[in-house]
Amino acid sequence: MAGLLEVCADSVCSAVNAARGGADRIELCSALPLGGLSPDEDLFCMVRERVDIPVRVLLRPRAGDFLYDEDEFELLCCQAARFAGLGADGIVIGMLNPDGTLDAERMSALMTCGDGCGVTLHRAFDVCRDAHEALRTAKELGVDTILTSGQQARCADGAPLLRELVSESGEGLRILIGGGVNADVIRALAPQTGADAFHLSAKAVVPSSMEFRREAVPMGAAGLNEFELWRCDEGAVRAAREALDAVCTARKEN
Repeated sequence: MAGLLEVCADSVCSAVNAARGGADRIELCSALPLGGLSPDEDLFCMVRERVDIPVRVLLRPRAGDFLYDEDEFELLCCQAARFAGLGADGIVIGMLNPDGTLDAERMSALMTCGDGCGVTLHRAFDVCRDAHEALRTAKELGVDTILTSGQQARCADGAPLLRELVSESGEGLRILIGGGVNADVIRALAPQTGADAFHLSAKAVVPSSMEFRREAVPMGAAGLNEFELWRCDEGAVRAAREALDAVCTARKEN
């Protein structure tokens, strides 16, 4: 299986930059500073028109935990069906029970709504009670990818668990490492864990072009600088691509 480089993007510009940099797949979302939320349908359609690589869509109705009420779950089901109908290559989902176990019943229902789309279990996995139990449940459900940092804030600190998860994943389920990934992290973690799939945003801060700035009137959460924009850095994606290709080539030669 060839190495997989996935880039998380929340704008048309970032998705295009990711594809140009050599990404294999886009995870499309909105509101990256909040950890990513479900994107707008028109955003998906514009990205789908402008890139020729697979696009998976993050389905997350709000920031915060992954315990959803009935209205939020209904919204997720509607989004899964809608994006599948629009041509999404996959959906990126995750739901937990109050006790920290994976909500298998709702996950299964949501996958049915996705109508055959590929499925990534997102980083709800990283705040579940038992990673090994959740991995087994994900395999039983037919999830094909688990995005994880090894239940640490940054994947570099999660290497021991990531190595175990890669070993346990087996055929049909891929461990996609995320959480602070860049070219150097790929070079370090791929040999440590045996992983061949990595996820990054490759974000760069781009200053706003606004000349007049009323900075004392915030439009969102405290601490967010509204005159700084996050955009995917094509060069950072290309460096990650080169690092992953080098790792995969070295494995084949050995």
